[in-house]
Amino acid sequence: MLHFDVLKAWIQAHIAKTDRGASLVEYALLVALIAVVCIVAITFLGNTASDSFSNVGSELQAD
Repeated sequence: MLHFDVLKAWIQAHIAKTDRGASLVEYALLVALIAVVCIVAITFLGNTASDSFSNVGSELQAD
């Protein structure tokens, strides 16, 4: 009888699925992806901007 109760509970759990949890996971993955893109962009642009400012500063000191 225990096997039938487990099977009944499993069927009810899979029939009564909701997308609420899935959408939460999708939003979390989206936020994580945006964070990674922002970190990569800031790192790349930060190095480029630093090099540009260093070049301008050295040109100003040379004059």
